[in-house]
Amino acid sequence: MYSLPLALAASLVLSAPFSPAAVLAAVPEPPAIQIRQAAVPEVPKVYPSSPEGAPVTYELHLPVLMYHHVVHDWQECNEMTVTEGRLERDLQWLAESGYESVLPRELAAGEPLPEKPVLITFDDGYRSNYDLAYPLLQKYQTKAAIAVMAYMQDNPGGNFLTWDMCREMTASGLVEIGSHGYAIHNLDGRMGNFVPGQANGVQRRKGESDTDFYCRVLDDLRYSFDRIAQETGAPPTFFAYPFGKTDPDADAYLEGLFPLTVVTGPGKYAANLSKGLHQLPRFTVTMERSLAALLKNT
Repeated sequence: MYSLPLALAASLVLSAPFSPAAVLAAVPEPPAIQIRQAAVPEVPKVYPSSPEGAPVTYELHLPVLMYHHVVHDWQECNEMTVTEGRLERDLQWLAESGYESVLPRELAAGEPLPEKPVLITFDDGYRSNYDLAYPLLQKYQTKAAIAVMAYMQDNPGGNFLTWDMCREMTASGLVEIGSHGYAIHNLDGRMGNFVPGQANGVQRRKGESDTDFYCRVLDDLRYSFDRIAQETGAPPTFFAYPFGKTDPDADAYLEGLFPLTVVTGPGKYAANLSKGLHQLPRFTVTMERSLAALLKNT
């Protein structure tokens, strides 16, 4: 019979059985590959210049835009209306030009702001702000503030926002509801219109007593604040002066109630936030001039 040489047979008997694990253990592991993630550039922010606890200020100029009513492209416009097409072009231009929208509550809280902020506002609270403007704000993820005459929400007539619409837009995080007064926007026999030579909006009537002024104006302002807070769940942080008319007897009360207030004019320069957040000037947006022309000096 064929047999293996004695030395070879002995080596096979005495050698350890084959172990795959042992073979693998003998093979050195390759060095771990470290993947470096690209550094995300930090977006520059502008922080408040005011000390903590003091009225908020920023070393920054803020363009504040004022819109009112929005209509379909086929409808005629006046000095208080723009078409939905024009509004969309405005939102596109702002984004392409590097502007980032902010809300009054962000300013009031002293939050860091983008280097190129813009505050977009709508006055009066027309239903078109929900039907036509709000879908565009959603499309471009742009924030805006709407100042409502709260009487119109408590007495809905079809042409103005309802409280349900206000709540829906507030919940989106894109829209903040502010005050334009309760009925102080000449919502009497003047039908909301400005009348030269008279006390308009929050202005004090000639010879009006302190008591009468308090009941007619200041109570109205406080009631508008309370109704917006009750219905939206968010206490308003800004007030838009009706017709842009201020009054020294109303100003102090308003500044204590609303962290941010805006007027209507003069429309020539951006608001200087180093002076505070009250009576900020606004640019009136109409079909006559493009945003590029309005904001060329900002």
